This record gives sequence, structure tokens and C-alpha cells, in this order.
Amino acid sequence: MDRVRTVVETPILPAWPTTPKAAIELQQQLCSQVVAIDQLEPIRHVAGVDVGFEDSGKTTRAAMAVLSWPDLQLQEQAIARRPTTFPYIPGLLSFREIPAVLDALAQLVITPDLLLCDGQGIAHPRRFGIACHLGVLVDIPAIGVAKSILVGRHAEVPEERGCWCPLVHRQQTVGAALRTRPKTKPLYISIGHRISLATAIDYVMGCTTRYRLPETTRWAHRLASG
Repeated sequence: MDRVRTVVETPILPAWPTTPKAAIELQQQLCSQVVAIDQLEPIRHVAGVDVGFEDSGKTTRAAMAVLSWPDLQLQEQAIARRPTTFPYIPGLLSFREIPAVLDALAQLVITPDLLLCDGQGIAHPRRFGIACHLGVLVDIPAIGVAKSILVGRHAEVPEERGCWCPLVHRQQTVGAALRTRPKTKPLYISIGHRISLATAIDYVMGCTTRYRLPETTRWAHRLASG
């Protein structure tokens, strides 16, 4: 039987940082809570997480799309809007986006077993991108699925689907450059929380069909930007 609740449990946020300095300090405090090994329950539902902005950035619009696993059929979706309260600063985007994401998550009846976030996990200057931040806050396994590099370098990825190369930053493997479709740009996969890199790659490939982006990301992006 699928695991469901009346409403997904989300945390009550403590005092949310309002300055870059405070946000960086919080990232540095929380990054030690990231679990970089597999701690997964049986996966029945995967969810895409994406965020867009309206009113010239004044309103944050967060979207969640829950798909069944492994057949990737849309089961539930949610959209939440909030006034944007944190500036756009690369490396601190989770402070701009997560309050609205939590509002969207709280609307769900189905509890996702795995979150695929449009953004970084540990492939981040302080090893704490949005996939880590969200995963730690709600204690759900999470993967960062980014369309571009924030930190790190990698070798040329072979053109075949499923090939990948380590993404390395400061002599540490922080993710993978993954070819999800032949002869298209790779995606950048990194651990968010409670999952290993190898398992994260497997799930991203399992969520990817004919397109470069996983179906989770495609559904969430339509909602976030629609």
C-alpha cells in the first residue's frame, strides 16, 4: 500500500536569515547534518522541485510534482506563492526559494520518498545547496539536479546516454557530469541528503526518458513557470 499522510509534515522555520552573512553562517552550521550514504525507504513516489518568480521577482512560485516510481506517472502536484524576501545571490538561493517550497510540500497528500531538486546539492562552495538544505529540513532523501556548474570541473563526458565523469572541486568529488541524452549537454548531479552519488545517478537516469531533463524536473518546471 502506498505511503500517504493527510498532509506532508514540514518543519516550522526558525528565524530565517535576512542577510548574506547570517545565511552563510547557517549553511556552515547545517552542512554537517547532510547524510551522504543511502538511507532510503522503499521508493514508491519521486518528486520534482522547481521554483520560478513572478512580478519581476517580487513573488516566489514553488512547484512540486509527485510521480509514481518506476512508471513515472503524475500522481499529485502543488503550487505555492510567497513574497520574495531574500535577494538573488549565487550560492544562497535556497534562502530565497525554500519557504515557498515548504508551502508547496505541505499541500501534498502523498509523501515523496525521494526529492529531485532543480539546483545543487553538495556541488556548492559550502557543500550545502538547495537539495541539501531541503533534504535536511524535511529529512527526505534528496538529489541536486542542476543544468549548469556552480563549482568544480570535470573531464569530457562520453556522448553515450548514461555516461558520466566525476565533478571535482578542491580535490573532492562533489558530483557527476551525467549525459542523460546522447549528444546533449550533461546535467550536474550531486548528493542532497540520505543518498550516495552512485544511487543518485541511478535514480536520475531512471527518471529520464526521451529528454535531457528527468520527468520530475520537466513536470515541476512546467508548474513553476506556467
